[in-house]
Amino acid sequence: MTTTQLAPISARAQFRPGLTPAGLVTVLLGAALPIIDFFIVNVALPTINADLHASTATLELVVAAYGIAYAVLLVVGGRLGDSFGRRRLFLTGLWLFTLTSLACGLAPTATTLVIARAAQGAASALLLPQVLSIIQATTSGEERSRALGLFGATGGLSTVVGQLAGGALVAADLFGTGWRPIFLVNVPIGLVVLVLARRLPESRAHNPLGVDRLGTVLLAVTLISLLLPLMEGRALGWPAWTIALLVVSPFAAAAFVHVERRMERQGGTPLLPPSVMRLPSVRSGLMVAVPFFAAFGSFMFVYAMTLQEGLHFGPLGAGGALTPMAVAYFTVSMLSSRLVARYGPKVVPVGGAIVVVGMVALLCTTLAAWPQVTILDLAPSMVAIGVGNGLAMTTLFRIVLSHVPTDLAGVGSGVMTTNQQTSLALGVAVLGSLYAGFSESLGTRDAFALVIGVVAVLAAIVTVTARRLPDPRV
Repeated sequence: MTTTQLAPISARAQFRPGLTPAGLVTVLLGAALPIIDFFIVNVALPTINADLHASTATLELVVAAYGIAYAVLLVVGGRLGDSFGRRRLFLTGLWLFTLTSLACGLAPTATTLVIARAAQGAASALLLPQVLSIIQATTSGEERSRALGLFGATGGLSTVVGQLAGGALVAADLFGTGWRPIFLVNVPIGLVVLVLARRLPESRAHNPLGVDRLGTVLLAVTLISLLLPLMEGRALGWPAWTIALLVVSPFAAAAFVHVERRMERQGGTPLLPPSVMRLPSVRSGLMVAVPFFAAFGSFMFVYAMTLQEGLHFGPLGAGGALTPMAVAYFTVSMLSSRLVARYGPKVVPVGGAIVVVGMVALLCTTLAAWPQVTILDLAPSMVAIGVGNGLAMTTLFRIVLSHVPTDLAGVGSGVMTTNQQTSLALGVAVLGSLYAGFSESLGTRDAFALVIGVVAVLAAIVTVTARRLPDPRV
């Protein structure tokens, strides 16, 4: 689940050309492509494994490389758009996303695919921040509210399309290409959007924030030195380089914190400003967000693998089994603003509790019916998981950003989204490796049950800690 950075709006924005209905459709299509791609790959993982002979650890990297690159470069992408023009960066990001999608679809080896996925994540980090920035800079009043509502709906709908389209494309095995069309389909769509995007109005910030180059590099080193050995270490027998990277990680993290604090003291705007991180709404929200998104990322990876490798659903069946969750998430996320207006922060712990119920129901269902589990057996628990995530996820973003000063709204959104993507990758790294290890010793069913039990515990932690979240209505 991805969101993007809100860009600052200048007082002169009202004199810029407005966003036409065709322009709005264009930017929403640009937003949908990376979101669909984030979800579509889960359904194809076993097929990628069979074709490229990838280990589970490498499959984790196929998922996480995209998220890590996106997390590190998201804020940079937003600031580049403010400085050099949002339409220009939208076009640049879309060109790169189209080219890297082609590279993913043609990847001859698993290693090449991982590298292409990282490049695709970097392209998304240039593309996606411009969508909200363009909407903010070229609309106002009711028109802006309607555009932002459609943007939210696009995110939810893209999760549904990603599950169904991924399963259908892989199952179709077009011209014997297997999993490759899930990436190659982005090429003609990207080219069409590129033609349409040439008519978008240009906008840029009059006082753009600079790019925190050193902070960006240190964040990348911190994440890579932590996540890469966690994913690859067990499968490779923990060679010396994996231990060395784990040793480097805390020092890189400490250096990152030091650089961010120093830059802020000197009057700059760092990648993740410590002053924003210390705001009560942000600090408490991130404490809830880390276990929440780590649980969600690991669940999506492990569930997709188990459906096909353990239950032999096939890609289309796996997409169908994930669809009830995606539809429930989309439906509930559309209602979440009304629920928050009435019940405030209580929506998040209620959502977490529903996720716990869904995970327990899923655990009981799979253990009782294995290996004759059907999509209908799984549907009730998946609907509950979708409802819980729809309540908690969208509300969590709203709470974190509720007390961030208006002039720092883009920075706050960047902080939250960077945390989201990092936590998703961390969940895949830790629990994905746990799943792979126990699959070899205990079998797929018991490994799946173990991971779902851990995810349920994380959801319970979210339920408890979310009770201390501040009220976004105040």
